[in-house]
Formats: sequence, C-alpha cells, structure tokens
Amino acid sequence: MKQTLSEKDLTLDNESLSNSDAARRALDFYLNPSPPADSAQASWLVPREGLDQTRTAEHATELLRWAAATAHESANGLQGTQRDQVLAVAHMVNTARTVFEHLSVTQQRS
Repeated sequence: MKQTLSEKDLTLDNESLSNSDAARRALDFYLNPSPPADSAQASWLVPREGLDQTRTAEHATELLRWAAATAHESANGLQGTQRDQVLAVAHMVNTARTVFEHLSVTQQRS
C-alpha cells in the first residue's frame, strides 16, 4: 500500500527550517565544509625520513631535469599552439630547476 503525505507533512516554512537541527546540519555540511586534512597526511608521496634539505633539493632538481627532457621530446612531435604550450611547460620546469639549483648552491656556501 502506497503512503500519501498530508498537506501538513509537506508544509515547510522558514521558521520551521531555521529551528530544525537537520536543516542546520545540512546547511553547515554544504556551506561550511570541514577543512581538508593536513596536506602532509593527505599526500601519498612523502620524502624519506631524515632526508636533509640539500639532498631534497638535488632530488627535486633531477626530477625537474627529467620533466624538462620529457616535455622537449613531446614537443618534437607537435606543431602550432600545442607545441608552444609544451615548450612553455618545459620553460617553467627549467625555471623551477634553476631555482632549486640556486638554492642548493646557496645552502652549500653557508
């Protein structure tokens, strides 16, 4: 047997909604989401324990070198805007690599 709702059940006014705990929880859920978990805990890729800053910078520099080489090789088979975009990525990667290399040299001096 199918149940039917009475008009009383369907009546929702602002006052009853504002006094409803369920409505308040729903609004809080959608309008005030809980902050995301700490990024270090949320990351699936974390540096090895005890890795010093110099080794970390060297490793990051190496990864960026590989990314730049991959971008350059990928750009070889492209033309026009797509090639320009891949070369722009390669440029940004090389810029980041230069920053890490500079950081590494600066740390070695001090």
